[in-house]
Amino acid sequence: MNAIVRLCQTLTYAKLINGICLKFDGLSPEMVLLFFTIPGYNKFKVVCDEDVQNMLSLAKSFGLEHVNVIVQKRNMADEDNRSAGGEQMFVVDDQSDLLLSYCQHRSKTYLLAGWESGVTNQIGALSGTPIVADSGTVSGDPKSATVTASAVWRSPSRSLRCMAARAGEIDRISPSPPLSPRMGLMRPDLSVACQALMEAAPAEEVVVVREYKEGGAKVKGKGVPVYVMMPLDSVTMGNAVNRRKAMNVSLQALKSAGVEGVMMDVWWGLVERESPGEYNWGGYLELMEMAKKHGLKVQAVMSFHQCGGNVGDSCTIPLPKWVVEEINNDPDLAYTDQWGRRNYEYLSLGVDTLPALKGRTPVQCYGDFMRAFRDRFEHLLGDTIVEIQVGMGPAGELRYPSYPEQNGTWKFPGIGAFQCYDKYMLTHLKAAAEAAGKPEWGSTGPTDAGHYNNWPEDTNFFRKEGGGWNSTYGEFFLTWYSQMLVDHGERILSSAKAIFENAGVKISVKIAGIHWHYGTRSHAPELTAGYYNTRFRNGYLPIAQMLARHSAIFNFTCIEMRDHEQPQDAQCAPEKLVRQVALATQKAQVPLAGENALPRYDEYAHKQILQASSLNLDGDSGEEREMCAFTYLRMNPDLFQPENWIRFLGFVKKMKEGKGDNRCWEEVEREAEHFVHVTRPLVQEAAAALMH
Repeated sequence: MNAIVRLCQTLTYAKLINGICLKFDGLSPEMVLLFFTIPGYNKFKVVCDEDVQNMLSLAKSFGLEHVNVIVQKRNMADEDNRSAGGEQMFVVDDQSDLLLSYCQHRSKTYLLAGWESGVTNQIGALSGTPIVADSGTVSGDPKSATVTASAVWRSPSRSLRCMAARAGEIDRISPSPPLSPRMGLMRPDLSVACQALMEAAPAEEVVVVREYKEGGAKVKGKGVPVYVMMPLDSVTMGNAVNRRKAMNVSLQALKSAGVEGVMMDVWWGLVERESPGEYNWGGYLELMEMAKKHGLKVQAVMSFHQCGGNVGDSCTIPLPKWVVEEINNDPDLAYTDQWGRRNYEYLSLGVDTLPALKGRTPVQCYGDFMRAFRDRFEHLLGDTIVEIQVGMGPAGELRYPSYPEQNGTWKFPGIGAFQCYDKYMLTHLKAAAEAAGKPEWGSTGPTDAGHYNNWPEDTNFFRKEGGGWNSTYGEFFLTWYSQMLVDHGERILSSAKAIFENAGVKISVKIAGIHWHYGTRSHAPELTAGYYNTRFRNGYLPIAQMLARHSAIFNFTCIEMRDHEQPQDAQCAPEKLVRQVALATQKAQVPLAGENALPRYDEYAHKQILQASSLNLDGDSGEEREMCAFTYLRMNPDLFQPENWIRFLGFVKKMKEGKGDNRCWEEVEREAEHFVHVTRPLVQEAAAALMH
């Protein structure tokens, strides 16, 4: 077994696996599948004999549940595709620059068992592990690791063959990842390897279609792809990759777990920090290429907000210096509450269309930033970068900064406060009141809505009986306040859609999961955040309809939460909230994606995410719909701890298998343990690297 594993490592390091036809002769399906558990070997189209059910079930056990399986009948016209026991064909992506032109003309064949002497000698030399004739014994010397392939791998008579797809017709996402330092101790001589490939075998033309799952209308059995959020400080204030070694090995570990990709914040305050229109993409260029190298897709977040002051913020990244200077000159550019407290997380939407930033409007600045990003990363759009999430408020969410944690201003589960008291917002309010024939309503927002940490019944405006929220004035104000937010999203999305049109990427917008006091009539915390959602009104449908007009994805948080886990005296109801949002997106026909609001590594949270992502609504099985993606918070040392990692592997497998998988979690985790054993050195390295 060690000989074969070392051979696989050698081939990976040499990048010879891509575009080469590998023929496994006389090996059991179990041992053949072990080959494909090595990180990077999980993007295959499998064509197998219809009666080889054992092979298919074992594929799931070894982390290949997402492999595209095609059952091929025995009566194939091509005699080369038949054998007494039936053949299974793995089509390997051709991504090796070294062998690209060579493989356009022919594919080559190894024998990994039943070795031909010449090939055996050369491969043995390459791998540093001698493979001798069958003696039925294994060397007791661990240093030599001499092993007999046929002695270890007893097999039925069936064989398995791997053939290369033609160049130019395959997915070019995933080059073979580099080995960890513990695995890649020697670089083989590529000329020796090529010399071993002199017997040609005709390559079968196979088209592998790459598809980014859009959500909405679900492809049956496809499941939900899982992304993982990268650390907020992945790029330093000096525009370099932070903890480069940790990032590299962590991405490699995530790829080995079968995740689809990563989410990466692209901070306005880093890229355009010094001067308007001057963009420094240092750090991000390297990170994007690193993700590409490991075959990971990227959800790039256009982060136009400050980092710091919100739940989970582990670092501080302010807005660009020149923007902060403008705010200092005109404090009303910042959101303001009724007590005059300024919030500097995000520019007030009241100035969206005013040339307040060195002659440009904020919306123009956001558009110019996205355009510069598109131009700089054009070569990765639609391939590595598959989604652009457009930040539209604090924490990147489309909302007002109504519950700021910074300096203890707000604490859970307070109702928050309205943010419409800068002079620009008040100007808009005055115009709206005059248009409604009620000029007296235009001078201020509600003055009886309490303080940040009040509860609904503590206030006249939000109380259940006779509250101002349910009055004629309340309806006017809340309609205006929420519509201003929707219009803000519309303006930025219109710009984003025009910029990224035909770029091959999806656009998404994140909406906050404000679940506390959801069981009350007024839904006060949602109202102060800008979501006009009450017991008598659906506040998420207008947002979903706005996103639908721009073909954008509705990204929602708090997917991992259960009602009974939250304080019941605060009438928290995250499950009911998620269900309402799912119904709204279904009605608006907009794809729904999810995130967990807080770090969770337990099976209980994983099960809730799986249940919520299945979108089983109104007793309907939801066969035609699932979430289009789920983004897991977050890549950190805790994720790579052994117990958490095993549970995470099982979670990813269950998510990707979707509704068709009825296996219990214990069974999935037992299967994952095989894979954990193979990847343990890599995962341990990732955990250790992220600690520093």
